[in-house]
Amino acid sequence: MKFTISREVLLQPLSQVVGVVERRQTLPVLANFLLAARDGNLTVTGTDMEVELISSVAADISQDGEITVPARKLLDIIKALPDGANIKFGVSDDKATLSAGRSRFTLSTLPASEFPATDQVETLENITVAEATLKRMIDKTSFAMANQDVRYYLNGLLFDFSGQQLRAIASGVLRLAICDFERAVNGAGARKWMVPREGVLA
Repeated sequence: MKFTISREVLLQPLSQVVGVVERRQTLPVLANFLLAARDGNLTVTGTDMEVELISSVAADISQDGEITVPARKLLDIIKALPDGANIKFGVSDDKATLSAGRSRFTLSTLPASEFPATDQVETLENITVAEATLKRMIDKTSFAMANQDVRYYLNGLLFDFSGQQLRAIASGVLRLAICDFERAVNGAGARKWMVPREGVLA
């Protein structure tokens, strides 16, 4: 597995996915990102066995492959590199090497086969919402979400679709946040979806 990518491009998916990677894991592989390079795309996956986040970016792939590497260590390395750095990533003998300019790092790896596979979910319905609208709703409500409450339904954000109206609701028992947007969606049926905290904050 070998690929070349700029620091800024790689930093984006790592930052988006790391929120689901817990610092304390029952399985060592859950502290890792799954990196998959193929068809000119690099896919970064993280999971805590309940929530899975996936993000993809274009990369210069010279050798396809997949491997898992320590998530937070990789993110810290990328953040520490200077802006505009060009990163070369390769895997050999169960070690991942990362070089940029005069800097060179070696990371331990675990086989991609050990990374938990999730069941493929069939898409039943697609609803389109403007990015700016969705971001504003999340910004105005996500602060009220509970964190690690035993009532799992409080550890997330409820999206309530009704006709052209979209409502976001978050509650942490002591506070409640609601944000409504009219004409935010086009003709969606009545639906209520709960998005876990990790997915909201990504």
